[in-house]
Amino acid sequence: MSYLEPSEFVTKMVDAGESKIFMSKKDTLIRAFMAGAMLALAAIFAITVATKTGSPLLGAVLFPVGFIMLYLMKFDLLTGVFTLVPLALLDKRPGVDVKQVLRNWGLVFLGNLGGALMVAFAMAFILTYGFDTDGGVIAAKVGHIGEARTLGYQSHGIGGWFTIFIRGMLCNWMVSMGVVGAMISTSATGKMLAMWMPIMLFFFMGFEHSIVNMFLFPFSMIMGGNFTLVDYLVWNEIPTVLGNLVGGFVLVGLPLYYTHVKTSPQRNA
Repeated sequence: MSYLEPSEFVTKMVDAGESKIFMSKKDTLIRAFMAGAMLALAAIFAITVATKTGSPLLGAVLFPVGFIMLYLMKFDLLTGVFTLVPLALLDKRPGVDVKQVLRNWGLVFLGNLGGALMVAFAMAFILTYGFDTDGGVIAAKVGHIGEARTLGYQSHGIGGWFTIFIRGMLCNWMVSMGVVGAMISTSATGKMLAMWMPIMLFFFMGFEHSIVNMFLFPFSMIMGGNFTLVDYLVWNEIPTVLGNLVGGFVLVGLPLYYTHVKTSPQRNA
C-alpha cells in the first residue's frame, strides 16, 4: 500500500475537520444518519455471530465491516468528529469558532441517533415478526447487555460512572486510531487493514461507544430490558459521550497535531 508520513496525514486530518464544519446541514445530517444506521447493523451482526457461534472473538473480528463501509462512503460518526473537527479550531482556520464546532457535533449526534434508532426498531420488528412473538435468544442477549451496562454500573455508584467514562475514553482512542489509520494509505486495501485492527480491539474489550449504544440500549428497552430511559442516559450514554470526546481529542487529535503539525525545533547535537 502507498504509505503517507504522519506530517502528511495529520494535515489531512485538519483539512477534514475544517470541511466538516462548513458542510451544509442537510449533508451533515444525512451522512450522520447513514453512519449511525450502518454501525447499528454491524453491532447486531457481531452480537448475532457471537451468540450463535459462542465466540465473542469472532463477533469482534467481523464488527469492523460496518465501520469500514461507513468510512469509505464518507459518512460521519460523532466519535470521529470529536477528533477531527476541533483541530480546525486549534489550527485557527478562517471562520472556525467554538460555535461552529458545537454546531457540527450537535448535528452529527442527532443524525447518528436517528440512524441507530431506525435500525433498533427495524430489528425489533424483524425478530418479533411485527411484535407478535418474543425476540428469541438474540433479543434476550441484548436485553442482558442493556441491563448489565446500566444497572450494573449504577450498583457501583460514582465508581461505576467513572468506569463507563474511562471505557468510553479508551473506546474512542481506538476508534479514532481507525479514523486516522484510514488516512495513512492511498489504497482501499491499506485503509481497510489500518481501520480493522483498532476497531476489533475496542469491540472485543467491551469499551463503550456512544453510537453503538444509541442502538443497543433503545433496542434492549423495546425488547423488554429492565431499565429506564433515565438509567440509560445517566449510567451509560452521557459518561460514554464525554469519555469518547476525551479519548478522541486528547489521546489522538492533540498528540498527533502537536508533534506533526506544531513541531518544536530540533535540539542541537
